[in-house]
Amino acid sequence: MAIVLFVLYAISDMVSVDADAHVQATDFQQHQLIDIPSRPLLSFSESGLVGSEQLVEKVITVQKGQTLSGIFTDLGLSQALLLKIAHFNEDSKKLVKVMPGNTLHFTFTADGELTKLKYQSSQFEELIVHNDMNQLSTELITYDKQIRLVTAEGVISNSLFGAGKAAGLTDSMVMQLANIFSWDIDFVLEIRSGDSFSLIYEQVYKDGEYLTEGKILAASFTNQGTTYDAVYYVGSDGDGSYYAPDGRAMKKAFLRAPLNFSYISSNFNPSRKHPITNKVKAHRGIDYRAPTGTPVYAAGSGTVTHSAYNKYNGNYVFIKHPSGIVTKYLHFSKRAVKKGTRVKQGQTIGYVGSTGLSTAPHLHYEFIYNGVHRNPRTVTLPKSEPLPDSEMAEFNAYASPLLTELKAIKETLVAAN
Repeated sequence: MAIVLFVLYAISDMVSVDADAHVQATDFQQHQLIDIPSRPLLSFSESGLVGSEQLVEKVITVQKGQTLSGIFTDLGLSQALLLKIAHFNEDSKKLVKVMPGNTLHFTFTADGELTKLKYQSSQFEELIVHNDMNQLSTELITYDKQIRLVTAEGVISNSLFGAGKAAGLTDSMVMQLANIFSWDIDFVLEIRSGDSFSLIYEQVYKDGEYLTEGKILAASFTNQGTTYDAVYYVGSDGDGSYYAPDGRAMKKAFLRAPLNFSYISSNFNPSRKHPITNKVKAHRGIDYRAPTGTPVYAAGSGTVTHSAYNKYNGNYVFIKHPSGIVTKYLHFSKRAVKKGTRVKQGQTIGYVGSTGLSTAPHLHYEFIYNGVHRNPRTVTLPKSEPLPDSEMAEFNAYASPLLTELKAIKETLVAAN
């Protein structure tokens, strides 16, 4: 079987790629066809009988805390057989890596002798161990993988999720889109009707059947008249990340918002009345109202200097970051980090609650630079590092056709609206 790549220029068409790695730079020409030889696929047939004996199959889904040794014992199989299988050859060693959620198919004769064991070692690979009168053999089945590139675009009227659904995107794909631009846009506060987006993303197929959605390879988001573009690129270090067209990483030192979508209940206001005391008190942060238990993330990497409770802040966490920056998070229902802990950007540090002086479940978030409170929405954040000069030529060659396609999608979107 050959793996086929279709690249379609029109936005209503889809690009199809078969590859195990991310898509490299490709000219977006209409109906371009590339044949890539795939590895030969093994096939096997399965009978319900061995001689005149009826086979019995038992399917085990590995649970948390279960071991392969324990599963064999529960099925009445010896540890000697397990060791024999696990060390039979390189393929059979894959069994040692079973994880919770994996499925094992055991086939027995009527008298309880194991004749076959199937284990799907990955989405595109299945291991079969045959046991014929204590003589082992293995098969490794490799399924044909296809990655098709699909385009989508939309204009926001009520919500990003609504616009995403209208564009045919799943909620998880919408979240992936928002995460790409979360260092530049606060998706809780700054999204407006008329904002728009376009993207090129992967759909993964297994032997021609749709399996799952993949990553976004390129995306554009226009927010209140400002457009941000991003391309997924794997650098020389082997790590993939999103970059702006000038080669600067989209990921920056601080997230604009320390939690996922919710809605704003109180903005940064230096002369706001407190809802409980009814006294005018500077509101030096932003309140994000969200359901109790919503995870709250560290806006940037740093060290936890406070993780405690008092009657005003409730459960709270303070984090000290480089360059004289401190972030504060108040009213947690539960704290997830301790004082002195080193945390990474995006790590869960607590959960939304209504402890302390609070009228409803929400997160109070403050951003302090050199002792002065700043509005997290508008404070200028440190710029990210660009790709090395030595990689820019390769990056530009890869990103150019994707950015050209995004531009064509945006122009069509503008014309349609």
